[in-house]
Amino acid sequence: MRKPLVMGNWKLNGSIGMAKDLVAGLRSELSTEANCGIAIAPPTVYLDFVRHQLGGSNILLGAQDVGVHLSGAYTGEVSATMLKEIGVTHVIIGHSERRTYHKESDEFIAQKFGVLKEAGLVPVLCIGETEAENEAGQTQAVCARQIDAVINALGVQAFNGAVIAYEPVWAIGTGKSATPAQAQAVHKFIRDHIAKQDATVAKQVIIQYGGSVNDKNAAELFTQPDIDGALVGGASLKADAFAAIVRAAEQAKK
Repeated sequence: MRKPLVMGNWKLNGSIGMAKDLVAGLRSELSTEANCGIAIAPPTVYLDFVRHQLGGSNILLGAQDVGVHLSGAYTGEVSATMLKEIGVTHVIIGHSERRTYHKESDEFIAQKFGVLKEAGLVPVLCIGETEAENEAGQTQAVCARQIDAVINALGVQAFNGAVIAYEPVWAIGTGKSATPAQAQAVHKFIRDHIAKQDATVAKQVIIQYGGSVNDKNAAELFTQPDIDGALVGGASLKADAFAAIVRAAEQAKK
């Protein structure tokens, strides 16, 4: 059985004080959790500080992005080896905000995926459609294209030990969310699409839901057979709300 993963994406939020208080709250709330993977992704400048705050806990350290180069004249970039050296295990790539604001292409994101795999880190590949694409019935085509960019560059085996986060762009930060049935249908499509290449890889790959997950809708989402946890935005900034989502994932997958 796949072990669900609930990962908190802090985005461009936080301070030293906020990070200290939030991690303390998470450690208190989640001290006994064991049947669900838990990770948080603070802004890069707080990664090392948060690593020390997490010491001895079962909460994994994630990052929100990575550069494609390991060293060199690339001002402002952070490499996979740098992230690994300070204790990062999971790295979000392809988030809709990166695709939109930084014009990152499917092929560029696949390159990041390969860099992370080479470094022994876990890529958390975000895929998903915009509202216009959803209304045009292009959800499956968009998800397939974004997955195929990785398969074409690296082979389907690259998804071994990786995570996919399906995030309908129209449901991020809007308060909207796909219904559990809608989300399950897309997650099943994603798994079936990978299974066309390799059924074993498809069976084991973790597929999270990432569209405005909160402590109110998590339980019903997680009972769906192909939803393996969540990539959580706003709710990850509150220890009690994030912990409730983790507990919902644990309960649903028992």
